[in-house]
Parts: sequence; C-alpha cells; structure tokens
Amino acid sequence: MPVKKEPAEMSAFERRRLENIAANKALLTDISATAKKVIPDKPTPKPAAKRKSRSEQIKRESARPTRMSSRLAGLDADNETLKRKMEVEAEFEAAKAQSKKMRIGDDLNLGDIVVDGKKYGSSVDGIKGIFRGAEPGVRTFSEEDIKETTDAGLKDLRLRMSSLKLYEHWAPNDIKITPQRVYALGFHPIEDKPIIFAGDKEGAMGVFDGSQTTPEVDDDDEDADIPDPVISAFKTHARTITSFVFSHTDANSVFTSSYDSSIRKMDLDKGVSTQIFAPQDANVDMPISALDVAPSEPNILYFSTLDGSVGRYDIRAPNSEEIWTLSEQKIGGFSLHPLQPHLLATASLDRTLKIWDLRKISGKGDLRHPALLGEHSSRLSVSHASWSAGGQLATSSYDDTIKIYNFSDAGKWSPGQNIDESALEPAHIIKHNNQTGRWVTILKPQWQQRPKDGIQKFAIGNMNRFVDIFASDGSQLAQLGGDGITAVPAVAHCHPSMDWVAGGNGSGKLCLWT
Repeated sequence: MPVKKEPAEMSAFERRRLENIAANKALLTDISATAKKVIPDKPTPKPAAKRKSRSEQIKRESARPTRMSSRLAGLDADNETLKRKMEVEAEFEAAKAQSKKMRIGDDLNLGDIVVDGKKYGSSVDGIKGIFRGAEPGVRTFSEEDIKETTDAGLKDLRLRMSSLKLYEHWAPNDIKITPQRVYALGFHPIEDKPIIFAGDKEGAMGVFDGSQTTPEVDDDDEDADIPDPVISAFKTHARTITSFVFSHTDANSVFTSSYDSSIRKMDLDKGVSTQIFAPQDANVDMPISALDVAPSEPNILYFSTLDGSVGRYDIRAPNSEEIWTLSEQKIGGFSLHPLQPHLLATASLDRTLKIWDLRKISGKGDLRHPALLGEHSSRLSVSHASWSAGGQLATSSYDDTIKIYNFSDAGKWSPGQNIDESALEPAHIIKHNNQTGRWVTILKPQWQQRPKDGIQKFAIGNMNRFVDIFASDGSQLAQLGGDGITAVPAVAHCHPSMDWVAGGNGSGKLCLWT
C-alpha cells in the first residue's frame, strides 16, 4: 500500500511572494474603485480585433558611453560645471548605446510580475555625493522670508504652502517605492487620498498609497518591529521609465513611456499592462524621453526622444505614428499647452527652448515638421519645458537658472504666427542650483495642473535636499523638508488639484508632504 506523502511546508520566499501578489491586487482594486468616483465607467465598447504581437527579440549590445577629452571639448581644467554637464550628456549617450535591449511586447498580468522591493538594494544607497554648491540641510528660503513678506496675499499663500507636513507614519528612508533611482513620478488625480506612481532607471514601477498608517505596536514590547509600508512594484519596462500620464477620460488608465522605445497602458481595474506603441521595425531603437496627452485629445499621444524627435500617435489607429525631427540633439523634456494643445514646447541639449505650432505642419519626408514660432537660447543645455494652464512656461537649465516665460496671450496667436522677439525673453529668472551630476536625476519644474486656488505654481527638487515651490511670477512659496531626508528628492511633482507634493530620490525612496 503506497505511503501517503504529507504536503511540503511552504518556504518563506514563496509565502512572501504570495503575500505580495495579494497586496498588489488589493491595492490596484482599491485604486480602481476610488478612481471610478472621478470618471464613471463608459458603456462597454464592441471588442476590437486583436492586434498580432510582434517578435521583438533584439540583439543585446553593451553600453559604450561617448567619451570626449576636455581639451577637444574646449573646457578649462577647472571648469567643473561644464565637466559635470558633459558627464550627464555621456549618460544619455550610454542609454542610447544600449539600443538593442529587449522590449516587453506582450501584455503583462501585474499579478505575475511583482517586484519585492526589499530584496533589491539601491546602487546609490549610502552614497554621500558632494555636488558643487550643494549644502545638505541648508535652507535658501526660511520662516524669516515669510515673516518679512509685506504683500498680505503672498504671505498667506506662503504660510499655507509652507505648512505642508512630511508624511509621519514612515520615515522617507522606509518608503522604498522603486528598487533603483527614481526617474519619473506621478500623482493619480483622485482626491480621496494621495496615490503616487514612480518609475526607476531599470523599468520597475512602484505604487504607494499615502493613506496608509503604521499599525499599533505594544509600547512595552521593545522587540516589536513596525512592518514596512505596502508598496506594489511591477517590472513593466525593460529600461528607464521616463513619464507617467493619467488618462483624462478613464481614471483606471495610466500611460508610461520608457527608454526601451515603448509606451504602455496600465489598466488598474483589470490589473494588466499592455504595450500600445513601439517602432514598427523591432530593430529600430527610439528611446522615449517624455510623454504628454492633451485633455481635449485623450487618444492622441505625443512623445519626445533622445534623438531630437517628437512623435504623435493615435491609439485608435495602429501604425499611425508621425515623427518629426526637431533638434539635432537630445530633447530631454517637452509639454503641450493644457488649454492650447496645438502649442508644443521643447527643451533640448542644443541649449534652446523652442515653441512649435501643430496647426501648421509643412515639408515632406524627413523635412516635415510643425511651424517653429520662436526660440530662446540659454548658456547651457535646457532640461525641461513645462506649460501651465495660465500660459506660463517654466524651464530648468544647466546654467543654474529656472526661467519663466509669459505667454498668457497664446490663445490669440494665428497658425504659424512668429512670436515677437521681446515676448521670448524670460519674464522671471530664478537662480537655482541644477548641477545634479551623475547620481541625481535631472531637476525639472512640474506645474500643478488644476490648482483649486487658481494660483499657478510648480515644484522642483532642491540640491540641498528640499523641494521648492514657486509661483508663476517667480515668487518662492515654500521649501519643503523634514527629518529623515538623506538624499535629494530630485523628481518632484504636485498633485493635479490638492496641496500634496511628492519627491523621489536616487535610492528609490519617496518623500510625501500633505
């Protein structure tokens, strides 16, 4: 008679994996249910014909950073600023050199691709990088600045924004939202609670529910451990995630772009991540540096690339992409005017801010592009160009400035109309240390999209380990910090409508102020 075998005891690793899957599913279900309050479900459409998957087995190549001597580059031996700038440029060239890494073409069931963040150590944990001009913990805007404010309205605004408190239930070092350095961040637009999405340099995505609280622990039990916060992590891209965009018509949809040349759509309700765009030729590498969607055109995706191009893609029409070469060098950031989506602003390694009109596209073949309305040059490369709903345009640059341009009359511009040269001069120039170097993600201004108080404001990381908040007139409103911040929260975002601010750092850790 055969001996009946007892079932083997479940390993700690398997138990942990199943716990992660259950936690991820619970969090996505919770976000999905809450999101439906923002945008109700639409009638179920007729099923579309399933697209054939492409084989995307791409030969891997090792990264070969572009090297150039200081002498050939025309740099003086003591010119540290330009040396650091060239290091950052070399990093982007290295990303392009990894062009043959495999993209993830098929649909991904998020329950099967969980990432246990606790098993990943950050390559920059513990690094005490020294950057020119950075003085960790030293404020450049303080309570004294608020007290000395004579304008009553500005003083009230500064008091309100400066009163935001750092999340109290876990220290920033305990909220490891991604395994590696945070490159992209985004708030889900729901207002019930802060839900933050983050993407890192290796294609992992983390989701944190800011309403979590620490469980009660017996004060008399000195050995009691406080559990880590629940963070859902998924490996959705093969390379760096560069942007999060939340659908304006479907609160369950989140778009992500990546250096792996793809754009994916995550369905929070179904728990599935689907590739919706990649180059038609699987051997073509087109690292995507930024992504944007206009509220009035929710099915049209715009993206920029490290090769200096901007593309447009209609998700309803496969193979509908149109690519325009707008710069000979990398476009690190761009944005559409929220209320005038035909206006597009690009920031480039060629040191320029350029404004384009999508209503007037001319030329043929590789020479086809939108009408260039005007451009403004900076001393060094421009990292990002961000439009506010009020028509202001903020840029950050390696010349250690934030520039704010006032285009509040942009709605009156005729198609292809050149911008007056005087209007292309910055209305406000803010001195700001933007020398991030190799270990800190590039600092970029990000506007609050729909401020309830009607005051246009943006967030940007501060090298002294703060997040700065500025108004459209260049006035600083707050410098957010707190105990336990041990690295620069370089990737900073405001919630679209609530007074919530988040920042991600080079160790994959999250800071949250509410």
